[in-house]
Amino acid sequence: MKAVDIIIKKRDGGELTREEIEFFVRGFTQGKIPDYQVASWAMAVLLRGMTDRETTDLTLAMAHSGDVLDLSSVGAVIVDKHSTGGVGDKTTFVVEPLVAACGLPVGKMSGRGLGFSGGTLDKIESIPGYRVDLSRDEFIDQLKRVGLVLSGQSGDLAPADGKLYALRDVTGTVDSMPLIASSVMSKKIAAGANAIVLDVKVGLGAFMKTLEQARELSRIMVSIGKLSQRRVVAVLTDMNQPLGSAVGNALELREAIDTLHGHGPDDFRKHCVVLASHMLVVGGAADTVEEGRKKIEEVLHNGKAWEKFRTLVIAQGGDVRYVDNPDLLPAGRLKETVVAPCSGYLAQVHAREIGEAAVDLGAGRARKEDPIDRSVGILVHCKVGDRIEKGQALFTLHANDESKLAAAKQRVLAAHHIQDVPCNPLPHFYGVID
Repeated sequence: MKAVDIIIKKRDGGELTREEIEFFVRGFTQGKIPDYQVASWAMAVLLRGMTDRETTDLTLAMAHSGDVLDLSSVGAVIVDKHSTGGVGDKTTFVVEPLVAACGLPVGKMSGRGLGFSGGTLDKIESIPGYRVDLSRDEFIDQLKRVGLVLSGQSGDLAPADGKLYALRDVTGTVDSMPLIASSVMSKKIAAGANAIVLDVKVGLGAFMKTLEQARELSRIMVSIGKLSQRRVVAVLTDMNQPLGSAVGNALELREAIDTLHGHGPDDFRKHCVVLASHMLVVGGAADTVEEGRKKIEEVLHNGKAWEKFRTLVIAQGGDVRYVDNPDLLPAGRLKETVVAPCSGYLAQVHAREIGEAAVDLGAGRARKEDPIDRSVGILVHCKVGDRIEKGQALFTLHANDESKLAAAKQRVLAAHHIQDVPCNPLPHFYGVID
């Protein structure tokens, strides 16, 4: 078998066999197939596409290119959630304790932020002492004892995906649906969960800009789940405006804590309840989403979800005083609230611009090696469709640098569009693919 023959077959629109895909992924991972051949193959995939069977075979080959976590000793069903990334997306801190409090073990490996989409690990590390470097054995042991883990990648999971993603990034092949889907699902499968809810973001602050794109990506990922014997559901959610109010590491953590106490922004709370309800269904703890919602709302209101979150923080070495008293969390030295320059109706709060402004303040990274400032960020006070009065608070900036604050102020203000005529609120959800 030769790499060039596989490239030509896909270039000409042929369907690759499982053996050809496994040969290609194995050769690339081991350094036997050079980057230039893999780049050529990726472009052929972008232009010619892949069948669902091919995409599933690619996903499994990448998942098995390194360690695959075996969580069967924990239980028959391990649930997980994956978000395709967005602005103000701190759902992991609420959704996973909600589900774990209902008795389903939740084992999650998260990543760091790059660009305008914040990283879960960066946010949780606002708590001093919190460990995100659990070993495989520590991950499994905590999942057995606590029923909940939130850590960084354990072991050498899906190394083929890391190599391929880096190559796609510089060869114009990032937009390939089969390659996007296999990248997401290979890491989920390697991490050991067998029941997964995908939070697929749609809009200005998401990778999938249109509903058509999001539906197609969701369909492929759900198909991969089915063909690989995993239970997978995709929920299509809005990301044209920030989710909730807070954008920035410690600010988002504070908002999640507030939500676990039964408060928090209405849109964010509803978002978390719906995702958690679907997780109960795919995990077999509820027959319907409505039944799941009742269970989720019960553990939210009786405090069991909050206690599960505290237990998680303690189990991973975090100083629980910082969640019991969020005022201890990092806070910016400078704080400025900006008011509306005119009256009208809020027609847009451009999520991507808000996210980029948070990065400019220091809350995110432009490059992987960049440091981040966990104390800075933005609180967005209004939602699309709201009636706005002149002088009303639009947003609050938290910063440590006056020049960065001034630049962010102009950028965030420009991201808000106020018009004279009424407009409808944005939908929270666009559908479910199962």
